[in-house]
Amino acid sequence: MTLNLAQPVRRVIGCSNASRIPVLMYHGINDITGVTHPYFETNTSPTIFARQMRHLREHGYRTIDLKAAVQMINSGANLQGVVVITFDDGFRDFYTHAIPILQEHQLTATMFVVSGFIGSASTRLAAKDFMTWSEVREIESLGIEIGSHTVSHSHLNNLHLRDVGRELKGSKQTIEDKLGRPVNSFSYPYAFPEHESIFLEQLRQCLESTGYEYGVTTVLGGANQTNDRYFLPRIPINEHDDIRLFEAKLKGEYDWLHLPQSLYKFMRSCYINRTCYK
Repeated sequence: MTLNLAQPVRRVIGCSNASRIPVLMYHGINDITGVTHPYFETNTSPTIFARQMRHLREHGYRTIDLKAAVQMINSGANLQGVVVITFDDGFRDFYTHAIPILQEHQLTATMFVVSGFIGSASTRLAAKDFMTWSEVREIESLGIEIGSHTVSHSHLNNLHLRDVGRELKGSKQTIEDKLGRPVNSFSYPYAFPEHESIFLEQLRQCLESTGYEYGVTTVLGGANQTNDRYFLPRIPINEHDDIRLFEAKLKGEYDWLHLPQSLYKFMRSCYINRTCYK
């Protein structure tokens, strides 16, 4: 659909990318892939990641951190050729595999860490290794923006509001204490409940009152001025993205998938609510 329909249609129409920034969403950079449907895969092998980063450099893309992206979006600047690379969770393979590749191609990124999973020694949870605080400080010194991904990677919309506050405030405070500088960005864990308007208003107020300035979600699409700065959409990238699909995602030709994604979430939400209140 992306390559054979959305791509040619957008090119015929002549859609411009001057008003959107693709915020790429990565998780693990390792060879443990292929265990899920390609759409749900969260890992990217170092080989594929290196190929994607080489493509960015060779085709003149400029990477900036999320803070700079928000500033550019708000200013109405020309966003053509600008990309944000983000990573969720704080896996140690970012330190061992992703950082050398990013440095080789002179690219930057934003990393969202789960503060409760980072320790003085590498922590292993669910067969995944996480960075240490020393390693987080090291990547931050290399120009990587560090943001919050909560304390415990919980489903926030299933928590009491005061516990949501603890997840946001606790993570921010811990990261700031460990790094010695403010934490301004937040990444929402799991599927973003975009149709739960009451929860989202409460979450936004909580983020703002806690001191966050902007954030990202798992909602699919390019970021632009129409988006709430606390709930910016992103574009998932993984092992199954060859260069044709990767470039299509950069140019907005994959954004059409947000509609079926949103409809699925809405129908699932209606089903759950109907089941719970029978």
